[in-house]
Amino acid sequence: MTDLFHHGDAELAPGLVDLAVNVRGEAPPWLRAVLHASIDAATAYPDPAPARSAVAAAHDRPVDEVLLTAGAAEAFVLVARALRPRLAAVVHPSFTEPEAALRAAGHPVTRVVLRADDGWRLDPAAVPEDADLVVLGNPTNPTSVLHPADAVAALARPGRVLLVDEAFADTVPGEPESLAARRDLPGVLVVRSLTKTWGLAGLRVGYALGPAPLIARLAAQQPQWPVSTPALAALAACSTPAARAEAEAAARNLESWRATLVGSLPPSVVVEGDPRSSFVLLRVRDGLRVREALRRRGWAVRRGDTFPGLTGDHLRVAVRRPEVSLPFAAALADVVGTGPTPEEPA
Repeated sequence: MTDLFHHGDAELAPGLVDLAVNVRGEAPPWLRAVLHASIDAATAYPDPAPARSAVAAAHDRPVDEVLLTAGAAEAFVLVARALRPRLAAVVHPSFTEPEAALRAAGHPVTRVVLRADDGWRLDPAAVPEDADLVVLGNPTNPTSVLHPADAVAALARPGRVLLVDEAFADTVPGEPESLAARRDLPGVLVVRSLTKTWGLAGLRVGYALGPAPLIARLAAQQPQWPVSTPALAALAACSTPAARAEAEAAARNLESWRATLVGSLPPSVVVEGDPRSSFVLLRVRDGLRVREALRRRGWAVRRGDTFPGLTGDHLRVAVRRPEVSLPFAAALADVVGTGPTPEEPA
């Protein structure tokens, strides 16, 4: 049985270089200053209005189409609580929390597993017609594949909720395939997070964008004051034009860093798909041995076999600066040697 609750942080241990968690190392100094200042306002109950307005303005949407959440993970739980799908289809390999939330709420779930020989690209025809809730990531964790917006939009239809997890959308320059500003598609719910680009995993801050009636249904499942004052301050600060320009610059750096990592990998390592985000999915022969050997050399990478559709020979590796990626690639080359590439997964 796939462990839907295993995440990259479980791979970490003191003394290991973290390539298992796809989060920026730390918040930039100006954002840390915003967070420190927000503590002075924490004596009062949180006021979400300024942050909600800032997020709405950033995505050119009305305020009633914005829901602020305690991280993207809360949005998945709210969907599972608020909706009663006859059939939920989850596109895999992907982040496992949405399926875990749906199963915990007792909803029927079918998996739509994408194919390695198709480059892990979305095939809208593979999604069951009778699914009234469809969940997928774009770009997708762990494959780092960016699906065309037209292919994702093709899944939207009346009577269906299409949940698009865009937690990594701002790691792609220009966000070319995002549906965050699309108001013309029925039932589309886009979930976003500040965790990745802004290094705020511990703050738990995210939001959802969608039709106002759907947003209201999700909001009805939240307790009072679900998002803390520091998280609201971060949302407002990271939604400004200046902050979004900084995120764009960071995404362009990631492109260069990812190219360095991929270009330095040994020939016996397969890079799956066409990586476009802040991580790459690798396939190696004897993956368990390779992962343990890397740990002994001081490197933590994310195991792949807890993602539906992947195997023990898959490893997810976060993109870091070249001064980190190049020594990692050398260590990986030492571990895998010059042997043959792994067999294609069945």
